[in-house]
Amino acid sequence: MVPLTVTFDMPGQIVTGLANGSLVRTGGVVQDTSGKVVMWLREFSEMGVMNGISSGILPFTAATSMLNLGISAVGFTVILKRLKDLEKQLEKVQESLEKIENKIDLSFYANFRAALDLAINSFTMKNLHNRRSSALCAINRFLEAEYTYADLADKELAIKSRIAGEYILALCLAYVAEARCYLELNEFDTAIKRFKEGKHEINIRIERYVDSLLTSKPLMYLHPKLKGRTDLSRLTRIYQWKNSVQSENNNSLLTENSVFELLRTNMVPQRDMSWTSQVNEWIDSLPACVIEQKNVKRDIFGIKQEGREETIQSLPVTFLKMESMIETSQRFNAYQIQTKTISKLQISFNDWINLQPPTNKNEDKSLMYIIPEIPLSL
Repeated sequence: MVPLTVTFDMPGQIVTGLANGSLVRTGGVVQDTSGKVVMWLREFSEMGVMNGISSGILPFTAATSMLNLGISAVGFTVILKRLKDLEKQLEKVQESLEKIENKIDLSFYANFRAALDLAINSFTMKNLHNRRSSALCAINRFLEAEYTYADLADKELAIKSRIAGEYILALCLAYVAEARCYLELNEFDTAIKRFKEGKHEINIRIERYVDSLLTSKPLMYLHPKLKGRTDLSRLTRIYQWKNSVQSENNNSLLTENSVFELLRTNMVPQRDMSWTSQVNEWIDSLPACVIEQKNVKRDIFGIKQEGREETIQSLPVTFLKMESMIETSQRFNAYQIQTKTISKLQISFNDWINLQPPTNKNEDKSLMYIIPEIPLSL
């Protein structure tokens, strides 16, 4: 087994590596350019993420991701809490959708909650046979949830609705819950397989969602009135993620310049149009996941100036949705890497969960770093 250092202090060389690009963070895993793991991150609370943000290790959007940095921190109780949060979000949307033609079926969440309760009870059983049998029953229910949420997400993605993101996140939770059962049973190979399959199913849907949020004119996110709230470097990171998903390669060659060149062709309309007409046409084309058309202020002449201003000013919030969803994708992808790590280190999942620094945790230390003695090849 490769010796591990567990600490609450971030090594200086890793801080430097993340800053100069020689190291890359994917969710809760830090790797070098060859893909070898040099560090894992694990938060003990939401404050751990905030500490990571303030130290520059994590981006601001890390606080908005539905998933934790480490798979060890995503127990069934945590998943249940996240599921309830999603349910509350959909209930809020339900209030407005009931006034029109759409209605959300929330009964699927009750079935998922029941499966989580079953999983929680399973791993409190002392009889190993009963424990395994009950866990397999929970796994079957999580599989049903995966099919359900994949179907729901696809339907909402097809119409670019405002609730597509919630169904994608629920799909993430279903896969994590299933894989967590296998981890608790120390069935690492099966957990790795399910994370790999889940990664494909989730990423293709997140990419479709991000494409919808980018709109027909992604350069609108760089509107002069949004200076200081959005920028080209952040937009570039979104395209780098898209490129990595399509090529299944973490090392994207896209730069800020190449992204700008990619988008430049959309700067000038194909036909002679005034700037106002261009913006109006763009707003008219926006899907519900960006803005509900009924919320755009219009008069008998069309979109009012106030409507244009409010739409543009709402874009930073949509931008954060994209970044948050990408962070969630990367954290899910990192769970597979972490599971491979546990398997390669030949330790039990319980031992991995219980890794602690040799000193007592200080109150202001809520982000933990696990560092192998040498970079670990997976």
